[in-house]
Amino acid sequence: MKIVFNIEPQQQERPRATGRGRFIRVYDPPKTAKFKRELKQLAVDKMQGKDKFDSAISVTIRFFRKVQKSISRKEHARRTQGHVRPIVKPDLDNYIKSTLDALNDVIWTDDATIVELNTSKWYADDPRIEIEVKEI
Repeated sequence: MKIVFNIEPQQQERPRATGRGRFIRVYDPPKTAKFKRELKQLAVDKMQGKDKFDSAISVTIRFFRKVQKSISRKEHARRTQGHVRPIVKPDLDNYIKSTLDALNDVIWTDDATIVELNTSKWYADDPRIEIEVKEI
């Protein structure tokens, strides 16, 4: 199954904590929480009538991020054609964490069912996340 989500990838930011007396509450920062809610809703819409994966799966994820505005047209073309790949922050593992968390209980029952994961970062004019899931 291949799914394309037209949403700009967002990294998992450091969790925030607040204290009330002896209790501490840990939560996602607003930007990360908003991304997870939106991606989850897009996934729910795309999974209408389809069953969640609940056995061992292989997942391939391609994150397409915007090209910086401060570069030349020639460099912009090189980046969008895949000749130059993003080596800037955010890190790939932070993209993965936020995406897998958002898709839990929608595409798969739990991200623990993922036994094989292949991910990459790319530049594109239209930011998106492409996910391919295969049952093993």
